[in-house]
This record gives sequence, structure tokens and C-alpha cells, in this order.
Amino acid sequence: MYGYDLPYLVIAIISVVLGTITQGYINSAYNKWSQVPTSLPGTGADVARRMLDANGANAVGITQIAGHLTDNYDPRDNMLHLSGDNYTKGSVASVAVACHEAGHAIQNATGYSMMRLRSSLVPAVNFTSRTWGLVFIAGLMFNALGLMQLGVAFFAVSVLFHIVTLPVEIDASRRAVAYLGTVSDVDQTGAKEVLTAAALTYVAAALTSVLQLMYYMSRTRRRD
Repeated sequence: MYGYDLPYLVIAIISVVLGTITQGYINSAYNKWSQVPTSLPGTGADVARRMLDANGANAVGITQIAGHLTDNYDPRDNMLHLSGDNYTKGSVASVAVACHEAGHAIQNATGYSMMRLRSSLVPAVNFTSRTWGLVFIAGLMFNALGLMQLGVAFFAVSVLFHIVTLPVEIDASRRAVAYLGTVSDVDQTGAKEVLTAAALTYVAAALTSVLQLMYYMSRTRRRD
């Protein structure tokens, strides 16, 4: 079974190590700057609202959702969904995260090309992420190279999504840091640290997915 291959185990270990390191880094940065009050008036939601309005995204709404660091922008309802701390509190960390999500909303409002590309991939990713493993394993079980290759092709769609996500996330953070730099040096400094830590989680995910794709491609070349 491919799960016991040494290369597969090495990739799994790399994935766990990278995930642990990046998650620890973002938690450390977020916790540090969540103790520092923003120099701006209001909460994370308030600052995000002003950033949206300043960039012509007045139609975007802001609402609170459950969880910790579950913040996201959903283009389907054109809403920023901010977790409790980032919605209600006025720390540098909460402002950084809220403005990052506002950056995504502004990307959507301005037709940012990589945002459009990522959105166009969502339906395909939703399908292939659920089916690629079944197809690939079926190919292994029945010694059917075509099915294995199809499974790898499906997985490659998810890899592409991870890669496209990187510039989208980096650009949203750039917009947040740039906006905060116009109003507060302290908030800009904290935002850079928090959002750099967050970006590394996407880099780790993309790197791991590429390594996994290389492994699965190698399996189609050596029929065990």
C-alpha cells in the first residue's frame, strides 16, 4: 500500500513539521499583538469598514462568526466574516486580520485577476478534492494506469489552487499593511508581523501539496 512507502512517510513528516511550526508562529505573533491596543479608534470591524469605504467597497458588509481566527471574506454574500476577537476588540492583531479580509473584498470589488482565477477554480476543486483519492486508489487496486493518472490530474487541480492562493493572500496582506501605514506606524508594524506569519501557513500548504503531487506522479511511473 502506498501509505507505507518511505517517500510518502517523509512527505507526511514534512507536512506535520511545517504545519506545526507555521501554526505556532502565527499563534505567537497573533497573541503578542493582540495584547497591544491599536492606535486607531474602534475595533477591527470598525477599521475594516473604514478601509473598505476608502477603497470604494462600500457595498461589502461585515458580520461576526464563531471560532478563533476563522475570519474570511465570502464573495457569494459579499461579506467579511470576522471571528469574535477581531470583530469586537481593538488590538493591533484584530485590526491586521480584519484589514486583511477587507483586502480580499477590495480585490473582488476591483476585479483583481488572481482573485478571479482562484474563484473560477473553486467548483473544480470542490469536485476533485473529494474524488481524486478514490480514483487513484482504484487505479492502484486494479493496476489501471489510466485511473492513476486521472487521480493525479484531479489532485493537480488542488495543487494549482494552493499555488494561485499565494499571490491572492500576499496581495490582501499588502493592501492591509499599506492602508494601516497611512494612519498608524505601530499598527503597520504589527500587521506585517501577524500577516507574514499567516502567509507562511499558505506557503507551507503549497509546498507540501507540490511534494505530494511529485510523489503521486512518480507512482504512475513505477507500477508496484
